[in-house]
Amino acid sequence: MDSDALPSWGAAAESQVTLERLLSVVGAGALELHTAPGGLAAAVTGVSVLDPLEPGFRPRELVLAVGVDARSAHAVDVLRGAGEWAVAGVVFGSGGSGSSDGALRTAAEEAGVAVLFRTAWCTWDQLVGVLRAGLASAGVSPGPMAQAVVLGDLERLADAVAALAGGAVTIEDPEFRVLAYSSTEEDVDEMRRLTILGRRVPPWRVAAMREAGFFRALWGVDVLHRPATGDGPERLVAAVRAGGEVLGSIWVAAVAGRPLAPNASEALRSAARAAAPHLLHHSTRGADTRLVQDAARAVLEGRGCVEVLAERASLPEQGACAVLAVHDGSGGGDEASRLQGMLALHCSAHGHQAVVVPMGERALMVLGSLDADPQRAGNRLAELGRSLARQLSATRRTTVRIGLGDVVQGLARLPESRRSAELALDALLVAGGPRVVASTEDVAEAVGIIKVMDALREVVLPPHTPVARLVAFDAEHSGSRMVATLRAYLDHFGDVPAASRALGVHPNSLRYRIRRITQESHIDLDSADARLLAQLQLRLLDDPKGSGPARP
Repeated sequence: MDSDALPSWGAAAESQVTLERLLSVVGAGALELHTAPGGLAAAVTGVSVLDPLEPGFRPRELVLAVGVDARSAHAVDVLRGAGEWAVAGVVFGSGGSGSSDGALRTAAEEAGVAVLFRTAWCTWDQLVGVLRAGLASAGVSPGPMAQAVVLGDLERLADAVAALAGGAVTIEDPEFRVLAYSSTEEDVDEMRRLTILGRRVPPWRVAAMREAGFFRALWGVDVLHRPATGDGPERLVAAVRAGGEVLGSIWVAAVAGRPLAPNASEALRSAARAAAPHLLHHSTRGADTRLVQDAARAVLEGRGCVEVLAERASLPEQGACAVLAVHDGSGGGDEASRLQGMLALHCSAHGHQAVVVPMGERALMVLGSLDADPQRAGNRLAELGRSLARQLSATRRTTVRIGLGDVVQGLARLPESRRSAELALDALLVAGGPRVVASTEDVAEAVGIIKVMDALREVVLPPHTPVARLVAFDAEHSGSRMVATLRAYLDHFGDVPAASRALGVHPNSLRYRIRRITQESHIDLDSADARLLAQLQLRLLDDPKGSGPARP
């Protein structure tokens, strides 16, 4: 046959994952895009780690530049080399670009290589797993059941699987925490009820399945089936995997005694393949909140970019805004996380744009889009603070105190509002009492004392003041309470009966102690200056920021 009569031959089209598709699946939880000179349509075929001992790259891969400072000349050299090998992109460590941002961007444009940054909460080893799973799942055809499901919408995916398999569906992460479940109006079995109410498979059930070797079987096959037994309905479960990473599992249970659909196993098998990008996107989507919090924290600390905060949090850069400082004594951890969630929910219900930033034992709330009139904005802020304190105190069964920051114009002035909010909160915590919400104006006296104490910490006092002598006396004599006695006496303005009641001693015993105090410390209790100095030193002893001992 004449070769000219044959149609032209060409290379077969290759199934490709674009950078845009990969980033959409992985989400903002692992990577931040810095620049993409060639656009986001560039194909990505794999991921590799830069090895300085073996220079060279593979085309169309994402290269993880571990240990390379993005602000260094070395980073520029890496980009140039990556461009020569047609690398899809280079990922640098968290911390972003700094003073050499222009040089980095120029090098990327000249090389035609995308530059990305690893987020601070995703380690390098986690990133490798996420990217490999992302590449695998991004290339999976979604199939008819998932085509109408928005990426990461697990609730709708669960409903779609339930409709095809003819049962009730739960989607769980690798720790068997419930991520989503299908809606049903019919009675469900007790195990499904317990799992959904507890948002995870009960620990005793997980332990029993682990002992029976269930998990080894689950991670090793496509679909497991269990016939109906007694009160337990027929069940199917499939592992969701991508790129060697286990992303979770999908469970189907028969409902109301009806058997599952005849093709339920095949439907679940297809669902597990289609669910991979959804689960991966969902697992990193929560980091969007951390991105917003990170931007807000940076601005509150005076080191961030207001443009980034405005973009991530959808806050007006120049509008009226303020900060609220919230404290409930939870001490951080899971309780603090719950507090943040409740704050965000409450603000959303009242129509406020808010970003909640955890700060140790307290939380800072950035509120934007406030009324342009300072008086009205301040009144709305106070109303929100009182409502928050009332509802949170009742829900958490503890006293929640809130400091109201000054209303400022523009996100760039948020550090000012933060300082006033925390000052007001500190004053509330020092004063105690029934007041739980205040601005610095409401607690001006307590704020003034705090400022005086801050200034006094830098003052070096003579070593042998009366209070210093009493502290030394108490330290040398076990059970002595000279400092506590003087404090009670001064706090009650020399009223012996009142001070004795506060100390729980007889008035005559207090009078004897006062005589001992004057003998040991040489304090002149008739002198206003002596009493003032003693009061200030006693406050410094109480202050955890000071260097003195804790209050006896």
